[in-house]
Amino acid sequence: MRHIVPLLAVLLAAACSKPAGDPQPVMRQIDCALAGSQAFTPDCRVEQAGSVLVVHHKDGGFRRLQKVDDGRGVIVADGVEQARVAWIPDGRLEVTVGQDRYRFPAKVKP
Repeated sequence: MRHIVPLLAVLLAAACSKPAGDPQPVMRQIDCALAGSQAFTPDCRVEQAGSVLVVHHKDGGFRRLQKVDDGRGVIVADGVEQARVAWIPDGRLEVTVGQDRYRFPAKVKP
C-alpha cells in the first residue's frame, strides 16, 4: 500500500502536464474592427483547420467561419448571426458578423 501512494502521485502529475514540444497552431494576422469600431487594427489572428477559419480576438473571444465555394467566400460556422461579405477596392474580402468586421487576404476564383 505504501508503494501505491507515490505511484499515484506520479501518474496524476503526468496527467496534468502538457506534452513537451506541443506545437502552437499556425496563425495569420489580419485587420479587424471589433464591437462596432470604425478603425481597423491588426489585432486579430486566424488559424485554419480544413475549411474552417477560427478568428481569434485580442480579448480572447473568437469566431468560426466556414469557407464555401458558392461565391460567398465564407459563412458563419456556428451561431445565429449571418456573415455579410464584400470585396473591398484593395482586393481583400471584408466579412461582417454582428458588430465585428474582418479583412481577409483572398482571391476571386473564376
